[in-house]
Amino acid sequence: MKSSKIFAGVTVALLNVALCTVAVGQDHATAQDVVAKVRDAASTLAKTGDLAQFNQKQGPWVWKDTYIFVLNCDKMTQAAHPLRPDLVGTEISSIKDPKGNAIFPNPKEVCEAARKPSGTWGEYLWAKPGEKEGSRKVSYLLSAKGTPYVVAAGVYDDKVSIAELSKLSSAK
Repeated sequence: MKSSKIFAGVTVALLNVALCTVAVGQDHATAQDVVAKVRDAASTLAKTGDLAQFNQKQGPWVWKDTYIFVLNCDKMTQAAHPLRPDLVGTEISSIKDPKGNAIFPNPKEVCEAARKPSGTWGEYLWAKPGEKEGSRKVSYLLSAKGTPYVVAAGVYDDKVSIAELSKLSSAK
């Protein structure tokens, strides 16, 4: 009897560890997730023109450990950001990483590249939520057709190259 209780207890403990491992692995967005969500967001914004949905912290455009943000390429400003409302209306070129460098030093080039059918990828340092130091973030940017907006989202990844990401986003 005692050994069956020990066995049951060990089994439950192992199941809990396995389930926690699976759940933790699902908390991080992948580059594939980002491409799919950015394309969906660009299509939605092109149809509705509604920026408000992209400023909602608990909206459909915030998932796992990332979110959609929107740039206005006519005004060269941040148009929407669900986690940093203080950035909305800020000139794109003045948005800095934790070391003081512009994350998009040439926003005009970024906007032009985002208008390509496959969009574009950019890399910069950005502090993870709750941290002060910057980590390498790669973001996929895609134009919302018929609007001045570029929709973007990113993942923190120290290893993946922009060339690898470009192949991913050019595949249909």
